[in-house]
Amino acid sequence: MDLQNEEMSRRLREMCDGSVEAFDSFYGYYSPFVMQVAVRLLGERMEAEDVCHEVFLEVLRRGSQYDAGRGSLKAWLAVMTRSRCLDRLRRNRRMQYLDAEELEQASASQEEVVISRLEREALRSAVYRLPDTQKKAILGSYYSSRTQQQMSEAWNIPIGTVKSWVRYGIANLRKQMEKQGWVNTAERGRRHE
Repeated sequence: MDLQNEEMSRRLREMCDGSVEAFDSFYGYYSPFVMQVAVRLLGERMEAEDVCHEVFLEVLRRGSQYDAGRGSLKAWLAVMTRSRCLDRLRRNRRMQYLDAEELEQASASQEEVVISRLEREALRSAVYRLPDTQKKAILGSYYSSRTQQQMSEAWNIPIGTVKSWVRYGIANLRKQMEKQGWVNTAERGRRHE
């Protein structure tokens, strides 16, 4: 394994353990490559950006499964990116053959997809504005699927501290999402029903 792949493998392990700095470094290094593969396969930049986000979320979820003995990180990411692109192309092809009623339903669901995508972007932006300790706890809890006990042991801090970081992080996220107009959207919709 070359030195760069070895260093990035270490960063992958660290980000799976909740390190935001490692994620930023890993993302900064590999996102241009993932985008290049996705744009080449899809031919559309916005679709490629969506695939890029999907790939890095999957890396956060499945990063611990990476086996350096089976290939480089670049190869692993290329295979993952290709797979996501093919899924997207198949889905788009199926949408071309819908009848008028199905097309109307599909366009309504497309609106939901766009809103969901915008909401995810707002949430991601809000997460990265959190104080480092809260960001670390939120990313560890929700993106690395680690228990608070596991984070407490890994970071060598009391579990009460981890719980506080998560609780305050969620409260701060809620405030930021409210400022952007996302949290109260569902409540307004229920009032009008």
